[in-house]
Amino acid sequence: MHVFHGSYLKIENIDLLKCKPNKDFGRGFYVTKFRHHADSWASVIGRLHKTEGFVTEFIYLDSLFTEQLCKVKHFGTYNEEWLDFLITNRDPMLPMHDFDIVEGPVANDKIQSRIFDYLKGLVNKQDFLKELIYHENTHQICFCTLKSLLALKSLDDTSTSEFARVGKLILENLILDNEIDELHAMDLFYNSNTFAHFADENTELYKEQWQGIYEMLKTEIIR
Repeated sequence: MHVFHGSYLKIENIDLLKCKPNKDFGRGFYVTKFRHHADSWASVIGRLHKTEGFVTEFIYLDSLFTEQLCKVKHFGTYNEEWLDFLITNRDPMLPMHDFDIVEGPVANDKIQSRIFDYLKGLVNKQDFLKELIYHENTHQICFCTLKSLLALKSLDDTSTSEFARVGKLILENLILDNEIDELHAMDLFYNSNTFAHFADENTELYKEQWQGIYEMLKTEIIR
């Protein structure tokens, strides 16, 4: 699936630590399958930063492998579960969910206004959800963890995450050194304790030289 991220500049490197918390689906890197929505947001945020705005295009590898590697949550439409999930994520007093990837509709300005009415008790949940039936079709995907970025491939090789870049180097060398195919290499790497530490942003292991991480992996898999 081709997806788009609208910003005031071109995305050269995805850094989840720079993403703002308490958004619809929590802190993460957001994209949409609707190019015109990304264009509109790029225009808005561009004016705020006195730029023309820029839309970066990616491919979301929404495969069975991604579903196995990541914990994914799909909201097919506006519904009660979506509303409760969104309100929980926007509460700074509540912990963030544990999903790697969340996909579903957007709460745009009009919906946000009605959410405030709902929270103030000015409209009940049932009536609010009925209003959403007639709302325009929207879409967003939030990549919430380092691991999830493996499912997001830039069409421009210069636009990627450091995590994905290092992971790609490790896989390439694992394939060459052991003369195995890509699927076997992915199975070894993604199911290793080394990858678990690598994918934990709190360890900041992904910021280290890839050779050191690769040596850790080799030590683990030859035991």
